[in-house]
Amino acid sequence: MDVEDIRREVAIYKDYVNLHLCDGALCWVAGGEFFDCREDIGESTAAYLVTGEDHCGDGENRMSPAERLIRSLNLFPRESANIIREKGIGDDDDDVFVPGNIVEKKFSFLDGKSVQELGHHAGYYSLPHTKAARMFYFFFESRNKSKDVPIVIWLTGGPRCGSEIALFYENGPFKITNNLFLIWNDYGWDKTSNILFVDQPTGTGFSYTSDDSDIRHDENGVSNDLYDFLQAFFKEHSEFVNNDFYITGESYAGHYIPAFASRVHQGNQKQEGIHINLKGFAIGNGLTNPAIQYKAYTDYALDNKLITKEDQESINKLIPQCELAIQTCATEGGESCVDAKNECGDIFSNILSIAGDINYYDIRKKCVGALCYNFSNMETFLNQEKVREALGVGKLEFVSCSSTVYEAMSGDWMKNLDVDIPTLLEDGIRLLVYAGEDLICNWLGKTLFAIILFQN
Repeated sequence: MDVEDIRREVAIYKDYVNLHLCDGALCWVAGGEFFDCREDIGESTAAYLVTGEDHCGDGENRMSPAERLIRSLNLFPRESANIIREKGIGDDDDDVFVPGNIVEKKFSFLDGKSVQELGHHAGYYSLPHTKAARMFYFFFESRNKSKDVPIVIWLTGGPRCGSEIALFYENGPFKITNNLFLIWNDYGWDKTSNILFVDQPTGTGFSYTSDDSDIRHDENGVSNDLYDFLQAFFKEHSEFVNNDFYITGESYAGHYIPAFASRVHQGNQKQEGIHINLKGFAIGNGLTNPAIQYKAYTDYALDNKLITKEDQESINKLIPQCELAIQTCATEGGESCVDAKNECGDIFSNILSIAGDINYYDIRKKCVGALCYNFSNMETFLNQEKVREALGVGKLEFVSCSSTVYEAMSGDWMKNLDVDIPTLLEDGIRLLVYAGEDLICNWLGKTLFAIILFQN
């Protein structure tokens, strides 16, 4: 059995998009990463690729692409999502599900600082349009004690990861040391705002449910849950109702943010509840319009000498099929959108197979591990009993990134989420689009998206 035979066999499993021979071994790429090399090309290898069953390797080879991506961050959640099957595992109030109920407590992670002094909160909100879902959140009042600064909500992308990655490694109040102590982050956004970090969609972080049907599959479900949460939050913290409000996030939040901003704006216009003083939204390194952004991959890669002109010409032959798949997704939806994600993923995968160990979140660096970063300290810290007790999450394990959520949102990936942005801009709501030297959601694709958006 040769490579092309195997390629034909696995054609329906589009996660495995490229097969390569290297020194006589078979390698495949899934989701943009080299996952394994076998010493021979045989029936057992083909059987594994087709069925997902491991006939000649260890348990590591049985993981899905999403699970492998999570492990590559040095994250090892025990569960693929927080779906609990027994009482007494979640928060202190999990025995009775009261839709729309919010339970919040103050906490302190810093020695010598009282809960009253810090104004740090953690809580659960029982999502009303679910059977049993509870959304977990952190709320940090401004470090400078100003009540008048904006309220900012941060949404981490994935689509599978809890907001704690941003909280502890990006723009939150703290950083985690290697001995699991917390120190102040000099660049934390809480210095100039009151900031919310939310674990969403349901199943990520400390957010959980006891019913599989509560796992979200599209932006309609995600944005409605977030809007319901904001209504409860501002009811609980009425002193902040008149503050300016901004929606922010990164990566796959390029989908979440426009949908959520549109939902808030519609709720305000229809006077559905508490008026939320939405002033703007910011998308960092975000995926918003895949049809535009995927076409920019090869230009960006060539400009940054990750590929040659010949490589670009070869990879560009994949673009027409990607465009057609996205168009089919837009008209037919459903499984065609999953097909589009896998079809267009070939473009990125081919670039990576040439670029090698580049850090595709910051191409100025080399990659250590498949996703280039080590977030294991966060997972260890949050799963400590004393930390879970301080946050009021009971015995619930922290699910850093959820493969279940990732798979559930696969049909949402290739949809265009810029369609509601013009209305928001026309009504005076401001937009910031920014990007660093990120290949996967690069500045060139974002610039083209913004130019076309404003031209239209």
